[in-house]
Amino acid sequence: MSEPLNVLYEDNHLLVVVKRPGQLTQSDQTGDDDLLSQVRRYVEEKYEKPGKAYIGLVHRMDRPVGGLLVFARTSKAASRLSEQVRAHTLCREYVCVCEGQTPARFRLQDYLQKDEASNMVRVLPDYLKAHGKLAILNGVAVKYADEKTLCAIRLETGRAHQIRVQMKQSGHPLVGDNRYGNGKPGQQIALYGMRLSFEHPTTHEQMVFLAPVPEGAQWKGFERDLTGLLSVWPKIG
Repeated sequence: MSEPLNVLYEDNHLLVVVKRPGQLTQSDQTGDDDLLSQVRRYVEEKYEKPGKAYIGLVHRMDRPVGGLLVFARTSKAASRLSEQVRAHTLCREYVCVCEGQTPARFRLQDYLQKDEASNMVRVLPDYLKAHGKLAILNGVAVKYADEKTLCAIRLETGRAHQIRVQMKQSGHPLVGDNRYGNGKPGQQIALYGMRLSFEHPTTHEQMVFLAPVPEGAQWKGFERDLTGLLSVWPKIG
């Protein structure tokens, strides 16, 4: 039995929901419950939809990571929101705790390549960049403590494992990341999709959503700062 869906906003065109850490965004070969299917069931049951309800997947999030996602309820909304993703106007912003002290502001640009067999992503050297996909993120250091940094990060592109791989490449792997950092099996990664903003696909209203970060040892020493980000979000990039 899956946990109840955490819906922050819904109308006839879209839903904004909070993904749980460890939950799949969409189904895979494991057969584990996924958020896309959960959203579809929610709409079908709440609105007594006959047949299979249309739910458009606009963007994704790595399985270990929790945070905000928007789903479209119509094909028109899906098309317009997807165009915002391509134009970098649908803004996905994360918080993370990484090892060491990052610069106060930073911009990372790399070319990434994913190995589908191992589900691992690597940064390509310049001479191989034609074989990879461009990945860009911008970050701000919110607080330094105990040889770690709490960062707010804005994605310009949405590549698989992007923040995790690029932060490792920069010398600052994420706390709790047992794939690209020094995390241990079962440890929760210190990465969360805390802020999401976009233009409503039909009303053109600018919409902004923030989600509190769940408590966890990976955020130790930064709890007050995370609460403060709910009131004052830094300008990134």
